[in-house]
Amino acid sequence: MHSHLQNSSSPVVEANRGFQVWWQLMRPHTLTAAFVPVLLGTALAWRHGKIHFGVFFAMLVASLLIQAATNMFNEYFDFKRGLDNENSVGIGGAIVRDGIKPQTVIRLAFSFYGLALLLGVYICQNSSWWLALVGLVCMAAGYFYTGGPLPIAYTPFGELVAGFFMGLLIILISFFIQTGFVDKTSVLVSIPVMILVGLILLSNNIRDLDGDKENGRKTLAILLGRKGAINLLGASFTLSYLWVLALIFNGTASPWAALVLLSIPKAIKATKGFVGKTMPLQMMPAMKATAQTNTIFGFLLTVGLFIGHFFS
Repeated sequence: MHSHLQNSSSPVVEANRGFQVWWQLMRPHTLTAAFVPVLLGTALAWRHGKIHFGVFFAMLVASLLIQAATNMFNEYFDFKRGLDNENSVGIGGAIVRDGIKPQTVIRLAFSFYGLALLLGVYICQNSSWWLALVGLVCMAAGYFYTGGPLPIAYTPFGELVAGFFMGLLIILISFFIQTGFVDKTSVLVSIPVMILVGLILLSNNIRDLDGDKENGRKTLAILLGRKGAINLLGASFTLSYLWVLALIFNGTASPWAALVLLSIPKAIKATKGFVGKTMPLQMMPAMKATAQTNTIFGFLLTVGLFIGHFFS
C-alpha cells in the first residue's frame, strides 16, 4: 500500500476512499450517456401531453444502473483477459489497483441488472409489456459488449452498438413510455445523440489504440488508424450539428434547438485534444471533452425542445 494511504488512518478519510473506489468503478464520466437520452426522449414526449414522472424517474435510474453495470462487466472481463493492470488509464481500477475481488465486481454488476429489471417491471406495467423484450435485449448488449466468446468491444462495431442502444433506443423507449407510440420526429432527433454516444466510445478506442492492437482487438480506431479515427471524430461532430440545423430548416425541430451550437467549442477541444498525442494519459482530457460534448449537446437540445414547446 502507498505510504500516503498508510498515514491517512482517519476513519473519515478511509470512508471517503472506500466511496471513491466504488464511484470510480462505475466510471462516472460515462454515465451521461445514460441520462441524456432519457431527458431528451421525455422532452420530445412533452408536446404530446402530460409526463408521467414516476415512469420517467424509473427509466432514468434503470438506464444509469445498466450503464454502470456495463462498465463493471467491462472491468471484470478485461481483467480476466489480462488486459488491465494497475497502470491502465481510463479504467475504474477497483480490481487491479484497489484489491476488490473480481467476483465482487461481477456480482455487483448483476445486482444492478436485477434492480434495473424491477424498475423495468414498473415501467412495463405503466406502458407495454413488449418493452420487457426490448429491455432484455439492451441488457444483453451491455453484457456481451465485453463478455462472451466474441465481445462487441473487440470488433469495429462497438461504436455503432453503443450509439444504437445507449443513444437512439433509450431516447425512443423514453418517448414511448410517455406517449404509447414512436413517431418520425423522435427518430430524427435521436440521430445526433446516437452519433455522439458512439463518439464517446470512439474517443476511448483512440486513446487505447496501441494497447488494443497488442491485445488483438479489431476496433474501428485500429482499422482506420489514429489519424483516420481522429478525422472521423471531427467529421461526426460536424454531422451532429448539421443534422440539428437541417431539422430546424425543414421544420421538424424548433429554432430553439440551435442552442446546441453553444457546445461547439467543447467538440473542437475534444477533436484537437487527440491530435499529435500518443500516450493514453495525454488523451484523457480529449476523451473527457468528448463525453462532455454529448452531455452539453443533449442538455441544450432538451432545453431547446422544452422552450420550443412553450412558445409554439
